[in-house]
Amino acid sequence: MTNIPLGGASIRGAVDLSSLVRPPQPAAGAAPAAPVGAVPSLVVPATDATFSAILDLSSSVPVIVEFYAPGLEPQLGSLIESFGGRLVLATVDGSTNPQLAQAFQVREVPAVAAVIAGRPAQLFVGMPTPEEVRPILEQVLELAAQEGVTGSLTVAEDAAAPAEPVEEPLPPLHQEAYDAIDAGDYALAVQKYQTAIAQNPRDALAVAGLAQVSLLQRLTGADATALRDAAAAAPKSVAAQLAVADLDVSGGHLEDAFLRLLELFPTLDADGKNLVRTRMLEYFEVAGADDPRVVSARRQLTNLLY
Repeated sequence: MTNIPLGGASIRGAVDLSSLVRPPQPAAGAAPAAPVGAVPSLVVPATDATFSAILDLSSSVPVIVEFYAPGLEPQLGSLIESFGGRLVLATVDGSTNPQLAQAFQVREVPAVAAVIAGRPAQLFVGMPTPEEVRPILEQVLELAAQEGVTGSLTVAEDAAAPAEPVEEPLPPLHQEAYDAIDAGDYALAVQKYQTAIAQNPRDALAVAGLAQVSLLQRLTGADATALRDAAAAAPKSVAAQLAVADLDVSGGHLEDAFLRLLELFPTLDADGKNLVRTRMLEYFEVAGADDPRVVSARRQLTNLLY
């Protein structure tokens, strides 16, 4: 592998579903992230519920994310430790953490990715030899340096494990939606978020959660190649173009999705325009209003509408 593309998005969401939203970026000219000090271990198990802490850590050191499954245990721990604290490993059971598997587009395990300053970079599927993996990790460090992520960790043998953060409980309907997502029941999650919005139309987290889980529901069982072939064969089909836009958004390619739909929009009748406008508003919720790609696309959509 000679190049590791860094995704233009990061991973967050009302219920940790989205792989799309950038965290706040440091101001231009800001000093590189400082070392984050001593930690109990350079190998950290991670789940859908705890991954937000990994995002915070990735602003100081690159985080390698290794997806595994029962019977196929993580293998990169020793190699990561050999880098002397410049990398940390997050291990994820892909079979029990569907949100992370979706966010990183994991279709099989083992699969390995990186997170640098909250932004994902897919590395490889399968498990090459340590000799083959090491140059890839060196490339991750080079890319991290370009992004100003140059911190390091030390392992304190006597460091006590940090206390688990106490999180405020989710509102009941949000928790029920989260549980449904965890069980892979996206239809039930949609229903729970819709009920929450009906009860409180200003529930911004429910609106974002509904947009995110609706995207997951539409993509369940989708064949990416077939969808792209269908869109190429029917460039004026609203349904076909929306399906490919879903694929692009799920992969973090917001600009591609927005460009596709904005170019299609002027050619449509009123019903078609309404479908595209509604879907783009969902994407804006998925990505977050402060994402610069959303700001630009919203402005272009407004100009087309008026």
